Amino acid sequence: MNTRDLNLQRIRPDVSTTTINDNMSSDERFQNIVLRPVIKLQNDLFIEVFRNYIAKHKNVFYSLTLEKRTDYIENAIHKDMKFRNSLKGMVIGQFTTDEYLLYIKNSSALNKRMMNIVKERLLSNIQLFERPNLLTAI
Repeated sequence: MNTRDLNLQRIRPDVSTTTINDNMSSDERFQNIVLRPVIKLQNDLFIEVFRNYIAKHKNVFYSLTLEKRTDYIENAIHKDMKFRNSLKGMVIGQFTTDEYLLYIKNSSALNKRMMNIVKERLLSNIQLFERPNLLTAI
C-alpha cells in the first residue's frame, strides 16, 4: 500500500458504534469500514459547506421552521445534483485506491448510503445552522 493510502487510513477516526460481522453485505461492510469513518472525518467541512450553501441560496433556511429546515437539508442533498456531487467528491477524495476500486463496482448503491449518512450528520448538527451574529460597528 502506498504512503497516501496509509496516511488516509491513519487519520480516520474510529466509529465505535459500528459493528462488522460475517453476515453483512459487502455494501454494508464498505459503509461501516470506509464511509462512516470518512464522513466523520469530514464532518466539520460538511458543516461549513452547508453554511455556504445556505448563504448562496439567500439565507432562506434561517426563516424556516425546524421541520422545514429538515426538509431543506434533505432536498439539498437529494435534489440539488451540483451540491450532491460536491459532497460525494469530498468523501470519494478520501478513499484509498483499493477502496475506490471497490466503490466503483457498486457506486449507485454506495452513493445512496453515503448521502444518507451525510444527511443524518447534517441533521444531527442542525443546531449549528443558526443565523450568524452580524458584527456591529462600535
